[in-house]
Amino acid sequence: MKRALLPVLLALAMVPAGLPAMAHAQDPQTIRFGVDPSYPPFESKAADGSLVGFDIDLGNAICKQLNQKCVWVEQSFDSMIPALKARKFDAILSAMSATETRRQQIDFTNRLYNGPSALIARSGTKLQPTAQALQGQRVGVVQGSTQESFARAEWATKGVTLVAYQTQDQIYQDLVTGRLDAAFQSSVQADYGFLKTPRGKGFALVGAPVTDSRVSGDVAIGLRKGDSALEQRLNQAIDAMRKNGSYQQVASKYFNFDIYGN
Repeated sequence: MKRALLPVLLALAMVPAGLPAMAHAQDPQTIRFGVDPSYPPFESKAADGSLVGFDIDLGNAICKQLNQKCVWVEQSFDSMIPALKARKFDAILSAMSATETRRQQIDFTNRLYNGPSALIARSGTKLQPTAQALQGQRVGVVQGSTQESFARAEWATKGVTLVAYQTQDQIYQDLVTGRLDAAFQSSVQADYGFLKTPRGKGFALVGAPVTDSRVSGDVAIGLRKGDSALEQRLNQAIDAMRKNGSYQQVASKYFNFDIYGN
């Protein structure tokens, strides 16, 4: 028995300290994407539990372009970057903006799409996405989002109460029941994921979209620092899809405008 265990012990001893042994068993023909399926139309769950949305279709198309298999690993958005660093998955494909703050922790591919953020509130309200207009109001944001960090810097210090949630759906629930006065999120997500649904009746985008670079910019695939081989492959796939029309084919299922941007 001891002799039989010796090769196993020697193999384990060769694994660098702090690196999960499972990382070495990763199938090179598979890309594991981390996703928080609570942000339609980008990522959500269908009634049967399957993952659906623009990011899901886009990721599967990228894997097809690379002749690889996509595996989707569910993860809450606020712990997405730590989970990536811990090698729970290979990349983040979950409507994550490539901000300068995040670039200090992880790398990103080229742009997947672009879009500003916006405030939702009851139709006819005088609320605007400014600290002055929101003073004394309760505004919902997703934990770990660019909207949360922006609102904490610009609004929370000036009398606006921010309420952070794990999922966007929880925000909409409390918005409908009156526990929140407004919600701050991607303008595309707000429109397609809430306003165009039955429970969005009586609500509207209020004020102009927020185009500050902290909450408006390129959404891309997040990668561990130094994973240049995967970054190069993903960039090549994205570029090829833009050229061969498969990107537009996926996008047209969800949007009647160019979400990629200029």
